[in-house]
Amino acid sequence: MSGVPAPAAGGTGRRPTPGAKLGTAAVNQASLWNIANILTMIRLVLVPGFVLLLLADGGYDPVWRALAWAAFAVAMITDIFDGHLARTYNLVTDFGKIADPIADKAIMGSALVCLSWLGDLPWWVTGVILGRELGITLMRFWVIRYGVIPASRGGKLKTLAQGTAVGMYVLALTGPLATLRFWVMAVAVVLTVVTGLDYVRQAVVLRRAGLAAERAAK
Repeated sequence: MSGVPAPAAGGTGRRPTPGAKLGTAAVNQASLWNIANILTMIRLVLVPGFVLLLLADGGYDPVWRALAWAAFAVAMITDIFDGHLARTYNLVTDFGKIADPIADKAIMGSALVCLSWLGDLPWWVTGVILGRELGITLMRFWVIRYGVIPASRGGKLKTLAQGTAVGMYVLALTGPLATLRFWVMAVAVVLTVVTGLDYVRQAVVLRRAGLAAERAAK
């Protein structure tokens, strides 16, 4: 026997300080507060502010509409950068995976509903776009056990067209610009439908392949 207490023989003999676990938790929690997630949070906060600006003074004041457009533009810009930063600098978190699509659909959905409520945009357009987004989201969950359907180039083009069209509708445009925004929205609706059908096709193919693989493994 050496006479040395057992804890000392195997290490420093010091008990962990009460703050050690708290320090570790703080470090792990700090990963949530990266620039990509902060941009996503800003976009979430912008949603109610955008709605208030768009509907201020009855929803038809050009100044308030311009301010609402600025809020919408900032939200669209943060949407571009937060995903890019997360992928480039390995800042992907579970919070970001959940909050990012919620923020995207919240700002676009609120804009479409408000514009239709104000009478600027037909309700069927809002229904087509929101119905497509909801349907694709549910479909992704339907086939998630077999794989993930990646965002296509057409889907990205659809998002750009929707953002541009909705932004033009938020502004109090008149004359030729008002006519132009109609056609931009028409393009956005067509892309919404076409890319939606393509996602359905991919989902069906992915599910069939997954079922075939399961049967072959039995």
